[in-house]
Amino acid sequence: MSKRNKEVEAEVLDWVSKVLGEPLPKGEFEDILKDGIILCNLINNLAPGSVKKIATKGTNFQLMENIQRFQAAVKAYGLPQEEIFQTADLFEKRNVAQVALSLFSLGRLTQKHPEWNGPTLGPKMAEKNEISFTEDQLRASEGHLGLQMGYNKGASQSGHGGFGNTRHM
Repeated sequence: MSKRNKEVEAEVLDWVSKVLGEPLPKGEFEDILKDGIILCNLINNLAPGSVKKIATKGTNFQLMENIQRFQAAVKAYGLPQEEIFQTADLFEKRNVAQVALSLFSLGRLTQKHPEWNGPTLGPKMAEKNEISFTEDQLRASEGHLGLQMGYNKGASQSGHGGFGNTRHM
């Protein structure tokens, strides 16, 4: 069981509440999100129409399908597979910290979607900073021998005797 961070969980719930535009029910982080309804509504607010069918009541299996639909929708939204929590992490409370990290990553990812102008989560994401060099600048570096390139004043491994042998002094 990984370490849970109550501050991150509170920050995530606050963000979810702002995105949905309504207060969340009181309770523990995992209990609020367990049935997947809030998660499906969240991704539908970020990307309308992502989850077409949301089960509001039913068996555990039907409620777990909400979580699976959310997972498929956030993957389509651009969240990397390795950052998406497993269904059992939330529904069976196996790894609640991973659930919080997934939602935090989703909140951060909203910055990459120009169509989203609502609240985001986490630090500002870096943007591509491409540097282009002129032909003269590239040519000027050709004659330069950096010390990382193996310049060692003529020393070599000749006479070493091969791998696995001890060094005789």
